[in-house]
Amino acid sequence: MAAESGKIDPMHQFEIAPVFPGGFEIAGQTIAFTNSALWMLLTLVTLWVFMQGGMKRELVPGRWQLMVESFTGFIDDMLVANIGAEGRKYAPYVFSLFMFILFANILGLLPIGVVGGHPFTVTSHLTITGILAIVSFAIVLIVGFGRHGLHFFSLFVPHGTPLPMIPFIFLVELLSFLVRPFSLGLRLFVAMTAGHILLKVLAGFVINSTNAGVGYGLMVGLPSLTLMVGISALEILVAVVQAYVFALLTSLYINDAVNLH
Repeated sequence: MAAESGKIDPMHQFEIAPVFPGGFEIAGQTIAFTNSALWMLLTLVTLWVFMQGGMKRELVPGRWQLMVESFTGFIDDMLVANIGAEGRKYAPYVFSLFMFILFANILGLLPIGVVGGHPFTVTSHLTITGILAIVSFAIVLIVGFGRHGLHFFSLFVPHGTPLPMIPFIFLVELLSFLVRPFSLGLRLFVAMTAGHILLKVLAGFVINSTNAGVGYGLMVGLPSLTLMVGISALEILVAVVQAYVFALLTSLYINDAVNLH
C-alpha cells in the first residue's frame, strides 16, 4: 500500500483487519471476521473442491482423480518410509496438514492485486504456523505417553550413554525436544514472510522508478520486474517445499513417539 510519500510499505500485506465492520467483545477483546479468517476459509473451500473433484473412484481415473491420488499416495509412502506400516493410521492428519499448508501458501501468491484484490498468506503469521506446530507436537506427546507411558522419557537418553553423562544428556535432549514446535512453526513463518517482503520491495522499485521517468524505469524498474518474475517462480517452489518439510518433520517426530529411537 502506497504511503503519502509514494513509498510502498512491505509490511502492510501482513496486517490483519476486519472484513466486516462490527464484531463483538469477549473479556475486552474484539472478535471479528478478519482477512486472515477469510483466507483460511477460502483455503478450506478450495481444498474441499479439489478433493471432491478427485474422489470419483473411477476404474480408469481421470487427470483430476489421478492428481488427488498422487498426493495421497505421496503422503502414504512418506509415512510408511519414516514410521513403518503403522504410520498409515496418521495419514489423515499429516495429509490434511500438508494440503492445508500447500494451498494456503499458493493462494497467498495469486496475483489478484492486478484487479484490486489483496491476497493474504495465512502461513506468514506465526500464530497460524505456531498453532499447527503445537497440534503436531501435542499428537507426538499423546502418542508417546499413551503408547509407552513413562518409558517415553527413554527417548531423551540415547543407547550407550555413559552413566555419569545421563543427567546432562537427558537435559540436552529434552531441551532439543521442547524446541521442536518453535522451530517447526518458525521455519514456515520465516520462509513465507521473507519471500513476500522481497516481492513487495521489488514491486516498490518497479512502481516508483516507472513513475520517476523512462530512464529510471529502464535502469531500475525493468531489472526489478525481471527479478520479480524469477523470485515468484522460486516462491512457488518454496510454497511446495515448506509444506513438504512441515509434513516430513511431523512424520519424523511421530516416528520418535512410536518407535522410541
